[in-house]
Amino acid sequence: MKLKIYQVDAFAEKLFAGNPAAVVPLKEWLPDETMQQIAMENNLAETAFFVPLKDGRFHLRWFTPENEVPLCGHATVASAYVLYNHENFSGDMISFESRSGLLTVKKSGNQFTLNFPVYKLIPAEASNDVIDAIGKIPSEVFKVNDDLMLVYYDEPTIQMLKPDFGKMKRTSARAIIVTAPSDQTDFVYRFFAPKMGIDEDPATGSAQCSLIPFWAERLGKTKLESRQLSKRIGTLSSELEGDRVEISGQAVLYLVGEIEIPVLISNI
Repeated sequence: MKLKIYQVDAFAEKLFAGNPAAVVPLKEWLPDETMQQIAMENNLAETAFFVPLKDGRFHLRWFTPENEVPLCGHATVASAYVLYNHENFSGDMISFESRSGLLTVKKSGNQFTLNFPVYKLIPAEASNDVIDAIGKIPSEVFKVNDDLMLVYYDEPTIQMLKPDFGKMKRTSARAIIVTAPSDQTDFVYRFFAPKMGIDEDPATGSAQCSLIPFWAERLGKTKLESRQLSKRIGTLSSELEGDRVEISGQAVLYLVGEIEIPVLISNI
């Protein structure tokens, strides 16, 4: 069985920036184990798989090298890029069914705008093992689903953090977001997820689901610009709309290829 595969740099205005994602269009689902193996072989933060539904929507799933995740922003942008530019989609808006409910993507010029759910932030405390793993005591801590969000006073602190990923794997948090206000944009952040096989993610769209409601309230505005301070730098524009957040960014094609796997029967 031959499958098309694309690699797209999402939340990037030029090649070798933002966050690379693989996208594999399917006509029907492969077994979960096979999709996980493909994601492991790709060794990117996420590999997205989508299947067309009868009503014009698509079912979308995301896999890290370690496991399936409930939501991924950059691989959703990458999937939309592939649908519009390589899979002959011509509608005004793409609708994806996912483990996180209905997600939509609109295209305007080179810009893709995601519509994602807002995550609830619960005030919390950072345990000693979390602080030891991060290396710096935060000013505020919030629990976001299975993740933690740590708030700091300034951008240089975020830039200078050198987490111990081995120690981070032993904490209870699935992932850790660190964030601070910025003089160049509204805020900056980084995203660490060694438990998912991603020590540091380059540009994390799903993190905006918790960052945007926090900074919108803190800064008194609903439209925000942010940068993710990874080596590749991710640039995102977002807007809070009630219990949803719209996340915008560009994407650039890196690779079009073909993979060959044994003929398999889906377990879905």
